Order: sequence, then structure tokens, then C-alpha cells
Amino acid sequence: MIKIEPPRLRAATDVPGGRRKQRVSMADVARLAGVSSQTVSRVANGLPGVVETTREQVLAAMSELGYRPNSAARSLRYGRFNTIGVILFGLSSTGNSRTVEAIATHAAAEGYAITLIPVGVPTQDNVLGAFTRMGELAVDGVILIIEVHLLDAAAVTLPPGVHVVVVDSDAGDRYPVVDTDQADGARQAVRHLLGLGHRTVWHLAGPAESFSAERRASAWRHVLEEAGRPVPPLERGDWSADSGYRAGLRLAADPACTAVFAANDQMALGVLRALHERGRRVPADVSVVGFDDIADAGSYLPPLTTVHQDFAEVGRRCVDALLGQIHAGPSGPGTDLVPTRLVVRASTAPPGL
Repeated sequence: MIKIEPPRLRAATDVPGGRRKQRVSMADVARLAGVSSQTVSRVANGLPGVVETTREQVLAAMSELGYRPNSAARSLRYGRFNTIGVILFGLSSTGNSRTVEAIATHAAAEGYAITLIPVGVPTQDNVLGAFTRMGELAVDGVILIIEVHLLDAAAVTLPPGVHVVVVDSDAGDRYPVVDTDQADGARQAVRHLLGLGHRTVWHLAGPAESFSAERRASAWRHVLEEAGRPVPPLERGDWSADSGYRAGLRLAADPACTAVFAANDQMALGVLRALHERGRRVPADVSVVGFDDIADAGSYLPPLTTVHQDFAEVGRRCVDALLGQIHAGPSGPGTDLVPTRLVVRASTAPPGL
């Protein structure tokens, strides 16, 4: 008996004469592997029910022919695109950029890609426009990193029937929300400074429209009031080191200021510079605490005491919550808070140490 080997097919590449051969099909792979097209389909889609030796045989044929599954056709057939959309308002902030990085990393581990649409101005029209664009790009669900108080307004709603998870928002009564425990992080910072013996704590808050900034400022005020301490006037910045520097100059001019809680590490860096320029030693004269625990926080001078946010865990929970909706159906509203922890370094000490 003579065994006839199936013909060797070439992938769709240029050939002499400037012609292109026809794209390799699933039938070509099946013919070379000696299996049915249905078996090739199961292997291409990662489905069970294929003997391992047969799966390896099919994969070898795919490799030899240069076959690539048609993801668009597969998406139409199975109603899945294996893509997660991410809509956010700016990548410049530490929280947003690190959350997006974490989402992309965990999504990739689950076999999903991400499609990113930044929105410059957070308005209802822009949000709906971004969702429309996501629909055109064919995604399975959307993670919305919103930060500002947009979803709090009764007139602002997300399109119905869309799998969605919201990050950094006060919309847990309407949508699934994942966020860092902003309030508890601020409480840890303020209690740490009071525990060192400081009479009160000055606060440099983030922008007034920011949900996280409001949560941190509210917790700061509550801890001071609960402890019966005076509440100093609130300073406000825009998350940048420059705004922290300008606020720091004002704080440095007040001899009563011995402890500062900045709402993020970049503003804390600006405060450190201002205090240094005005001859106020840190921590001997003024203790400083930040928020975020960015990668460089331990390299500040002095190394910065700060509140650690677990952005990797926020990203993981966002992806898991969205995939849960995609596979099992819509989930109800509610807020999932990721714990924070205080990282004590050399920028804090008892007053007058």
C-alpha cells in the first residue's frame, strides 16, 4: 500500500510574476492534518473535545501553512470579540495610567485585548460618543475610568444593555464600581500624624471635581473633628508638583503648620521643595504624607511616607467583574473597595524632633 502525502500548500505570500496565492483556508489545514474542518475549527477556537495528539497535528499544520484564524468571522459566529474597551479622562495622572496598565495586563492573561479611548472633556455627550465608538470597534464590555462627578448627576446615564464596570466613581448605587478605599487611606494618614503628637494636620487636596480628592478631604476633616482638633483652611491643587509647590509656599509661611497630608505624591513633592526653600526642615519642623506610593516615593528627599494604592488589584478586579458580566450576565450595582495601607518612611516624625 502506497501512502500518498497531501500536497504542501503555501501561505498567502507573493509569488513570481507578482501574483498572490489564495489565503490559506481551514479546509487546507484539515487536508494537510488529515482531519475534518470541524476539528480544525475546535482547535482554532480553543474548544475541548480534541485528542491531544490530534490537536498537536492540527497546530503543526497551521504553523506549516501560515494559517491564521479569521477572528472577525469567529467573533460574528460566537458573539464574542475578546476585547475590552476602556474609556478614561486623561492618562496623565498616576492613578489612571497605572490602572490602565493593570487592566491591560490582567486582560491579556485572560486572553483579551483592550481598546482605549481617552475623552478630553468629561461631558454626557462625550461619554455617549465614546460608547458609540466602542460599539463600532466591537468590544465585549467597557471599563469606565471616570474620576470626576459625572455619573452623580441624575441626567447622566450610560447606554442600557452594555456590560460596564466603573472605576473611581460615586455611582455604586447605579453601576458596578471598583475603587481604592480612598477614605480609609486618608484616615490612616491623618491618624498617623496625630499619633506622632501633631496638634492638627493641614491638607492639600486635589481638584474639587475629583471624586477621590473629595473622599480624601472629607476623611481628613472627619478624623480631625472626631479627635476634637482644629481644622485648618483647606489648600487645593491640581495633582501636579507645581501646584504642590505653590501651596507649599503658603504652608511654609505659617509657623503653626507642623504636619501636611497631600492628596497625592506629586503634590507632596512640590510641598517638600517649598519647605526646603523656606528653611522648614522635613520632618524636624514639618512632617509630610502623600498618597499613591508611586515608584519614586522612596527616593524623595527625605523618602516619603505615603498611602499605598494597589492599582494592580484594582485592575484585576475590574477585569474579573466585567468578564463575570460577559459570561454570566449583568450584575447589580455596588462598590468593591480595594484596601490601602500606610507606608511609613522618613518624612514624618514627632513635632520638634
